[in-house]
Amino acid sequence: MKVSVIGAGLAGCEAALQLAKRGIEVDLYEMRPKKTTGAHSTQNLAEFVCSNSLGSLDPTNASGLLKAEMSALGSFLIKAAKESQVPAGNALAIDRVVFSKKVEELINQSGKINLIREEVTKIPTDIPVILASGPLTSDSLAEDIKTFTGAEHLHFFDAIAPIVEKDSINFDKAFYASRYDKGEASYINCPMNKEEYEKFYNILINAPKIELKEFEKNAKFFESCLPIEVLASRGTDTLRFGPMKPVGLIDKRTGVENYAVVQLRQDDKSATMYNLVGFQTNLKWGSQKELLHSIPGLENANILRYGVMHRNTFINSPEILYPTLQCKKRKDLFFAGQLTGTEGYTESIATGMLAGINMANFLQDNDLLELSKVTMLGALTHYISDNEQKHFQPINSNWGIVEELNVDKKIKKNKKLKNEMLSNRSLEYLKNLLTV
Repeated sequence: MKVSVIGAGLAGCEAALQLAKRGIEVDLYEMRPKKTTGAHSTQNLAEFVCSNSLGSLDPTNASGLLKAEMSALGSFLIKAAKESQVPAGNALAIDRVVFSKKVEELINQSGKINLIREEVTKIPTDIPVILASGPLTSDSLAEDIKTFTGAEHLHFFDAIAPIVEKDSINFDKAFYASRYDKGEASYINCPMNKEEYEKFYNILINAPKIELKEFEKNAKFFESCLPIEVLASRGTDTLRFGPMKPVGLIDKRTGVENYAVVQLRQDDKSATMYNLVGFQTNLKWGSQKELLHSIPGLENANILRYGVMHRNTFINSPEILYPTLQCKKRKDLFFAGQLTGTEGYTESIATGMLAGINMANFLQDNDLLELSKVTMLGALTHYISDNEQKHFQPINSNWGIVEELNVDKKIKKNKKLKNEMLSNRSLEYLKNLLTV
């Protein structure tokens, strides 16, 4: 009994480990380094490409609940992420290199997973398959998926934020703080007054961008990962109410809440690299340098990685998948990761976990695990497989997709209490499910 898992990113590695745990042999395919994606910078397994953060750990936060559910269901990569954690307030941020090494060790030590470094250009037909080739699926494989499903692929564009060297930050201007003093003060903050912000904004809106290819001209951006220049185009103050929001960030040296603030988050275990929060961009590199050096505290910043933008590919999941992530057209084919239209690192791992569990269930003649919509993961997989959707777009974990509470309006209006109740309901459901 063997399964082919296509793609050794977050979803593919999690799926492979879930299968190995259940005694199933896996051929795990990864095309890097023989074929690159244009966005990955290493050949490491489970590489984090954009941010190094998996979002909140608080189970009353949508992403935090998803992580709690995954821990309850035995996710290997969430455990590895916690073991690779770097300070990030109440968020789970990781040292990318340490995390990848831990995942590779798990793969090598499983005794069931054969890692194959080559491109898969067609969906294998002679073996059960989990397709987790990711948002940067190669053109040849994407074309075969399109032919197999009979449905058009959809595209949107994802942008990566720059990283700077911590030692090059000017702490006469920058300061450490977490918003509203929540969690450890691990974010570096670069404050701006009105004049400094207007200078920054003018550089940004007039900066030249990297020319898109013809087929990219009608790009669809995922709303929570918009390039900063796209946000800025919506109005002068859009950034001040978005990624540069100063509310709740006070420089204790001055007691001042500034006009705007650029936040930087730790990117590696040794705290030598910091990424600019919400600064995904497709500006030309010379323009990025001018823009970053206009930020107070980053005048002489050493830019370790410039921002880039790349194509993301996802299938029309409502037409193709069941909530179990099994393909409607072929029962021994499962999809996982961002290819399904689930957006985000945590969501990628979660769908990889579920696909791995359900492929094993399928091969061992067990019932497939279809989680209730009272759970965040169940709500997510039901959402992406809801064939009543006519204009499917990628989505990440959020409270809007979870089954509503049967409580009075007064409780529903109390956001904190409502989220606590939703979280407790999910974890209680899983507890009962796992003890059956």
